[in-house]
Amino acid sequence: MTALLDRLPDRPAAPAAAPRTEKRRIRLDWIARHSIAIALAIMFLTPVVYLVLLSLMTSDQALTSDYWPNSWHPENYLKVFQATPLPHYLLNTMIYAVSATVLTLASSVPAAYALAKLKFRGRNLMFLTVICVMMLPPQVVTVPLYLMWARYGLTGSLWPLIIPTLFGDAFCIFLLRQFLLTIPSEYLDAARVDGCGEWRTLLRVVLPMARPGIAAAGLFQFFFCWNDYYGPLLYTSENESSWTLSLGLASFRTVHHVDWNLVTAATVLAMAPLIIIFFFAQRSFVQGITLTGFKG
Repeated sequence: MTALLDRLPDRPAAPAAAPRTEKRRIRLDWIARHSIAIALAIMFLTPVVYLVLLSLMTSDQALTSDYWPNSWHPENYLKVFQATPLPHYLLNTMIYAVSATVLTLASSVPAAYALAKLKFRGRNLMFLTVICVMMLPPQVVTVPLYLMWARYGLTGSLWPLIIPTLFGDAFCIFLLRQFLLTIPSEYLDAARVDGCGEWRTLLRVVLPMARPGIAAAGLFQFFFCWNDYYGPLLYTSENESSWTLSLGLASFRTVHHVDWNLVTAATVLAMAPLIIIFFFAQRSFVQGITLTGFKG
């Protein structure tokens, strides 16, 4: 039998490589996808690059249509610190953004957990209320809120912007609730069987699994507070010592309306922390945003 098998002719081997048309299609698809990505990257980066180049020009050249500096002037960034109390504005912005982000997450996570994992009467009605509040423009409640904070003597400070975050944020609650729905309830049931209460289940089981969603909600809140102009203008405009970067940059542009090189230099300095934070946190941010859409 072995001799017979040895005499049989060998079968031709299957072609290892894909057909030429398939290779060509894959190559063209790769080029098309990366070409679109490169074109979009250039489209989004061009204004930022031009902003940086404008900040390195002279005051006279900044008013022209030139796209490239005739001479480089990095000292414009030093002049910004001499012309305006930028470090003080930065400190106020950090206090506002960090405090509001921490308090918002501390109050929004339990609310989102209750709406996502606890069964009680009126849960859907409360979630609908959160969505309605999320769609409500902040200008609607501006007058009564301002009168309330003025009655307590807190206008002219950052407290009217920080204290309301103790009661959560509608968008953060909605985002975290959508993310918590993706966590299997079996993990929570196992923790309850082991004797964990709801708070311990939230702290020991849910929070470690919900880090991407919490990171995404925290970044959204931090970026909103960092760029917030309406709130600081409403409550701190009468006290310059409480101004944030957004309000300080607006006044800087008004005072130095001709020195566009200094204005753009101050804008680049205000943008830099956000770019650095997003660069290091983009993986958690993208993961959190992606997973929030899995369940409704």
